Amino acid sequence: MIAKKYGVNELRKMYLEFFQSKGHLIMKSFSLVPHNDNSLLLINSGMAPLKPYFTGQEIPPCRRVTTCQKCIRTGDIDNVGKTARHGTFFEMLGNFSFGDYFKREAIHWSWEFLTEVVGLEPDRLYPSVYEEDDEAFDIWRDEIGIAPERIYRFGKADNFWEHGSGPCGPCSEIYYDRGEAYGTGPEDVMGGEGDRFMEVWNNVFSQFNNDGHGHYTELKQKNIDTGMGLERLAVVVQDVESIFEVDTIRALLDEAAKLASTRYHEDEKKDVSLRVITDHVRSCTFMISDGIMPSNEGRGYVLRRLLRRAARHGRLLGIEGAFLGKLAETVIAASKDGYPELEEKREMILKVLTEEEAKFNRTIDQGLSILAELEETLSAEKKTELSGEDAFKLYDTYGFPLDLTREILAERGFTVDEAGFQKAMQVQRETARKARKATNYMGEAQTAYQQIDPTLTTEFTGYDKLTDEGKITAMVRILPEESEEDATALTEALAEGDEGTIVTDKTPFYATMGGQQGDIGVITAGDNRFEVRETIHLKGGKVGHTGKVLSGMFR
Repeated sequence: MIAKKYGVNELRKMYLEFFQSKGHLIMKSFSLVPHNDNSLLLINSGMAPLKPYFTGQEIPPCRRVTTCQKCIRTGDIDNVGKTARHGTFFEMLGNFSFGDYFKREAIHWSWEFLTEVVGLEPDRLYPSVYEEDDEAFDIWRDEIGIAPERIYRFGKADNFWEHGSGPCGPCSEIYYDRGEAYGTGPEDVMGGEGDRFMEVWNNVFSQFNNDGHGHYTELKQKNIDTGMGLERLAVVVQDVESIFEVDTIRALLDEAAKLASTRYHEDEKKDVSLRVITDHVRSCTFMISDGIMPSNEGRGYVLRRLLRRAARHGRLLGIEGAFLGKLAETVIAASKDGYPELEEKREMILKVLTEEEAKFNRTIDQGLSILAELEETLSAEKKTELSGEDAFKLYDTYGFPLDLTREILAERGFTVDEAGFQKAMQVQRETARKARKATNYMGEAQTAYQQIDPTLTTEFTGYDKLTDEGKITAMVRILPEESEEDATALTEALAEGDEGTIVTDKTPFYATMGGQQGDIGVITAGDNRFEVRETIHLKGGKVGHTGKVLSGMFR
């Protein structure tokens, strides 16, 4: 038996402190918003933010680093809730070496942590190695003392990490046998698809360079990239069925069940909704804390989609009134020790969730009613596919995103003509582009600037000052040209990389007027920096500072 069923927060602390004792620098989790990495929409692994250190583009603060990185993966979003193993948010524990230690230390320390620190039974742990990696096999057999028949050699698909060209290498994973209670079928074997053997550790030995054409050369600087899902480790240590049963996540799920006046494991259909809400609220809470705001494009759309899925499943459970903010409180309470930014951004997190949920609730009832009528028509006409035009009408008129329409219809055995939807969307975009040239009755282009509170004004203090302190009173986000929204939108926050306009109660910045050039400069708030590229006059005596967030977030 496991010595002690440690909680998620305990395991995180134990892991980081263990590797700190091995000379590693503990680095706090990076933001979910990638920094200078256009290949990712959201951080999806522990090593992703450290890529510049692995490639040599940046010098790491220490050659040994350990982190617990928050991650979002949405590739399996349609399976979240339907199974107990899929989720969009997870924490990835990692220990990294940039040209320092290699296979021997990585293997020894993984074994020491699992068996001596956490207390997992050695005879339940099974290592795997890449089939050609005799070095790793020998370390497991001769130094750790694992019987050779318990060390599994797997092929490239399972035990070799590479992603196109660049650094790559073999892996050595560690599996935990959860026992016959979790399966005795043919799939419940080492390397099988069953739930009995769970991978809890993955040592990646980055020792080769792939030129992109399958030619491998030895790297001069060999690296270690270790990944271990914190929630997975907690599943094993706490001896529970799935990630939804570990202490911090189960507390959130139970809170959702309480709001729905139900209990987990009483009704499978309700369990699906409880898992969707639990997972998505965790993701939304962490995303908003990192400055991601709901929108119709990019990572903002991922947030909006998760938020609306959670809100809809709350309705399926019969939860009355707004509830996402209440559940976010539970997330913050459970995880603020590891992620203090949750407590720091509490007010904004709750406000964004509550406002977006209210916005969705205002449209969902009418949309659901229309969709129900369309389903009746399809059934009467013995059709199984909703037309693209009808799906687009739901989106354009009632705020129903395509994926939500698809999900609801799939539950009832219908599909959607998605090509037809995209065609209707293209027609609308062309119409919107032409409409942007339209003016309001004042003869001006209609923008979000007209929606700013008319009672707000800005005091100009630049006659005798080059710097000053003020309060942000309004913000407008400038959206990409291909956005499905208007070109500008009022917002509660601007995060790193966002372009927009900040309005303050006073400013030393001179606004463009009468042919004179407006001031440029920087707005700072602590470590947060906003580059002012233009200063503009707005109606009602307001001054707008237009530019881009270079680092951090403004709200």
